[in-house]
Amino acid sequence: MDTKNIAKTGMLVAVAFVLSYVESMLPLNFGVPGIKVGLSNIVVLFSIFNLNPLTAFCIAIVRIVLSGITFGSLSGLLYSLSGGILSFIVMLLLKKTKKFSVYGVSVAGGVSHNIGQILVAIVVLNNKLIMYYLPFLLIAGVVAGIATGMLGGILIKRFRE
Repeated sequence: MDTKNIAKTGMLVAVAFVLSYVESMLPLNFGVPGIKVGLSNIVVLFSIFNLNPLTAFCIAIVRIVLSGITFGSLSGLLYSLSGGILSFIVMLLLKKTKKFSVYGVSVAGGVSHNIGQILVAIVVLNNKLIMYYLPFLLIAGVVAGIATGMLGGILIKRFRE
């Protein structure tokens, strides 16, 4: 990786981290605990479409770890990592098929992020009843995926390399 790419990667991690901070400061209450817009996922989506997969994955993981350590808890970090990794894999695979727009990839990422978190919660808490929470999270994942897909789509078109 050359100096230009290292600098670009560092800047994208910084932007994602700042967006995580901004989101943590927003007084948003959707009536269901744990629902967020996922502003930092705009950077991950941008990275998947404009950078190589390994760099995009590193940006996603570093952002999750930094945000988890700074704004969250160890358990929150576990849920964020599980959702983030599943989301990244799903988005990357769908993008590689070339059958999905940035919006479809983003919505699938939002939904799969919530599925990953619920699956880990079922294992950690040893309680399958948490699955009843999933429909609310899926709706939130679709809405958040549309929002981040719209913003990410604008950036992807504007900064296409």
